[in-house]
This record gives sequence, C-alpha cells and structure tokens, in this order.
Amino acid sequence: MQGYWEEYIKTVDSHPAMISLNVSASEDGSSEDHGYVAFVKVKLRVLTENGFVAKDEIDQITFIEDRLELESLRYRHGQYVGRIISQNYITFIYYLKLDFEWRDAVNAAMSHFQNYSFEFGSRMDREWEVYQKLLFPTDKEWQIIHNHHACDELSRAGDTLKTPRAIEHTSYFKTTKEREQFSTFIVSENFKILANIEPSVETPAYGVKFYRIDVPHYHEIDNLTMTLIEDSKSYDGEYDGWESSLVK
Repeated sequence: MQGYWEEYIKTVDSHPAMISLNVSASEDGSSEDHGYVAFVKVKLRVLTENGFVAKDEIDQITFIEDRLELESLRYRHGQYVGRIISQNYITFIYYLKLDFEWRDAVNAAMSHFQNYSFEFGSRMDREWEVYQKLLFPTDKEWQIIHNHHACDELSRAGDTLKTPRAIEHTSYFKTTKEREQFSTFIVSENFKILANIEPSVETPAYGVKFYRIDVPHYHEIDNLTMTLIEDSKSYDGEYDGWESSLVK
C-alpha cells in the first residue's frame, strides 16, 4: 500500500468496523480529477465474533488486496484510498478518473480467488464524500490514533504503561476569560496548572498547560482525552494533546 496510512476502529451501522485510510490521498490533489468512488466487497471465509479478519486469513486477504492494486495499476484506474472490515466482510475503496473498466479490473483480480464471493460497484462522488464522511477520522478518532501511537512508542521503549505518573495536557481558547474559566474547572478536577501559553504567530490562541497523576495505558488515556476534549469544547476551546515521561 503506497502513501501514509492510518488504522482505527469506529462504529459503522451499529457494528464495530476496522478502518484503514490512505491519509495522503487527500493531500496530493488527485481528488480534483478522480470523481468516481468504486468498491469491492469480499466476504471473509473465516468468521469471527467481532467481524474482523481472523489471524489465519490475513495472508490471503493481503494477497487479494495486492492483486486488486496490481490490476488497478494495469488498467490505470485510480487510487486505493481505504478499506473497511466489519460484519465478516472487507470492502476495498478506490477513487477513479473513469469507471467504465472497473468491472474488468475487479474480475481480473478476483479470478485468482475462486473460493471468495464478492460484489463490486461504482458511482459519481466528485466531493469525495465517502472518503471524508465514512473513512476520515473525526477529531476524537484522530486523538485516539495519536494516543495509541504514543502508547506504542512508550511500550517499545520498555514502559509497562501501568505506573502512574504526571501526564501533561494542553488546551487552547479564543479569549483569556475562557482560558481562566477552564483553568478553574480543571483544577476542581484535581489537575494542576503548569503554565499559560500566550498567542503567537504560529498559534494565535490562549493556551494552558496542566497535569495530573494518571496511567497512560490505552483504554485509560482514551477515556481521559475524550473527556478533556469535551471539557475544552464546553469553554469554546480545543484540546491539543498530551505527553508523558518514560517510566521503566
């Protein structure tokens, strides 16, 4: 898979869905001349309770994905932008300049996988609504992605993520009054204020750094940051993330 990809879990049609997204697809200008969204939906052969790909089937699904990309390139068809795994199906999503040969490309790829059932289709989507509204993360989903990257980095360095330590956070506000009101509130939640951040050319907003003793484990830090996002929004502000020291 070419480009910069991210992966996260969200709810789609009331079911958990594993989303893989080619983030760079929206940054290279290709959306201007790729006005058709196209998909291939493949039924997984090994059914799982959560509806995701079983460990024993990962290699085969990777072969299907690679074959679709190969045929897409051979037909000069467009750009692979993401996939959705949910309810024991995997859906590969492309954006195309033209879709009249999409059937040929899909059938050529799937002819190598006779034991898999699939369906496919395409339609006009000049605004890239499928990409923006279905695949692209919300602010909260982006925060969870960043949380897990940070936790992964700490874990690789030998941190068990179980030891409580000071975790620093930052939020920004439009006015000093909103920052002061938020600071008063956050202190009532047992946080301590580290420093105020005054507006600059790079960040023309009023920031505050604050911390509390917490555990930076995946589930705990997700719950904490989701709460801080909402707390910041309630004062017309924006949460800007966290950082933690390494504890071995």
